[in-house]
Amino acid sequence: MTPTITPATIEDLLSRVPRSSYVDGAFLGGTPELDVVDPATGEALTQVVDADAASVGMSALDAAVAAQDEWAQTLPRERSEILRRAYELCHERADDLAALMTLEMGKPLAESYGEVTYGAEFLRWFAEEAVRQPGRFRHAPSAEEAVLTVARPVGPSLLITPWNFPLSMGTRKIGPALAAGCTVVLKPAQKTPLTSLALMSILAEAGLPRGVVNCVVTSDSKTLSSTLMADARLRKVSFTGSTGVGRTLLAQASEHVLRTSMELGGNAPFLVLPSADIDTAVDAAMLGKFRNNGEACTAANRFYVHSSVADEFTRGLVERTRGLVVGPGIDSGTTLGPLIDEDAVAKVEELVADAVERGARVVTGGERGTGGSGDRAGGGFFYSPTVLADVPREARVNHEEIFGPVAPVVVLDDIDEMVSAANDTEFGLMAYVAGEDLGEVTAVTQRLQAGIVSVNIGVASDPSAPFGGVKESGMGREGSHEGLAEFLETTYVRLPL
Repeated sequence: MTPTITPATIEDLLSRVPRSSYVDGAFLGGTPELDVVDPATGEALTQVVDADAASVGMSALDAAVAAQDEWAQTLPRERSEILRRAYELCHERADDLAALMTLEMGKPLAESYGEVTYGAEFLRWFAEEAVRQPGRFRHAPSAEEAVLTVARPVGPSLLITPWNFPLSMGTRKIGPALAAGCTVVLKPAQKTPLTSLALMSILAEAGLPRGVVNCVVTSDSKTLSSTLMADARLRKVSFTGSTGVGRTLLAQASEHVLRTSMELGGNAPFLVLPSADIDTAVDAAMLGKFRNNGEACTAANRFYVHSSVADEFTRGLVERTRGLVVGPGIDSGTTLGPLIDEDAVAKVEELVADAVERGARVVTGGERGTGGSGDRAGGGFFYSPTVLADVPREARVNHEEIFGPVAPVVVLDDIDEMVSAANDTEFGLMAYVAGEDLGEVTAVTQRLQAGIVSVNIGVASDPSAPFGGVKESGMGREGSHEGLAEFLETTYVRLPL
């Protein structure tokens, strides 16, 4: 059971959270002037110091470079124990971390607690991976010599995270970087800096040496990334965000041939096959679509439903959607919180209007939400959970990432047509399949162009599994063994026997 958050507890929490960039083991201080807005009210929660991107960013890189050699030489077991302690501290501070995420991002508090568990697990996973770094020794087949391969840290890394998962996007990148022996400059999203700053305190308390992780809070992301990426001392950039920004960063990375990991946009199809169990399919659809207020790159974006089960599936989806409770995430009964800002609401409105103009029907929702009752009604950035039927293939909701609580249903008569529609996108991060016939499901999953495919399950993310996409959804993988490899270089040493 989640605790009740009152204005007094919010005030106390915000008074304890750092509000400035963290560089070389210290919070820099300064005059807070950058608003952190509560999307449930549209009003500022607090303010943070808006760092000068060029000067503070360079100081952060200087600190990371200075700490790199010593951190790389730190025993893997020592790095592992620091990460493990940070994992434990995240759980000890779960109330604070969950409340911060809900306040600055908007998701229901119960989901924020889930993110604490998920985000902390990356620290535990990579604590375990830190002591299992790869390496090989073998006899050269055609010579009396040996082949030794060793893994070494890439070096100072720039990690750029989005606003929709404020804790887990940080730990998913910081965990493998530290485990591999890399130092870090973290750039959290301008809209959600508080959780990242709280994480800096946790890492420091866990025993992380000064300069190993630095965090720059600034509204000038472009200057920060361009300044650091123009410096040859930076050796890696890991970015989660839009495909458009990812393309820009890839172009900048080419100047010094930086190692890059890119987790970019998504347009996940959800296929309901003729063999689907409808209750199972609807359960998966509700999680895949409405978790995190629909603001996830893995969110089910377009539903392709076989005509033989379309009526039953749509009825079930509509019934469950109407049962969602829209309101501030801090309210215990809320199951769908606000979107991140006014632009997000306007984008969802625009996509729904386009679909309706092209012939789609609004079965439920289709309008701005009130965001609660009483003195909380009318404020914030709410949109009602929505199901659209009779959606034509050419509607924008089938081609653009919605990032909101809208489920467009497209009915098709043929499985081949469903697969073709699912693959008809430049994106390829996530796909969902609902079906009970193993042969039918296997044949479909083998043809889907996606880095992740989830069968009869609405959430597939797991720190022990490789996360990433194909096509314009990015390159590289996060989590699992592959996540550690993203921060390692392989060196081959020839040895006499």
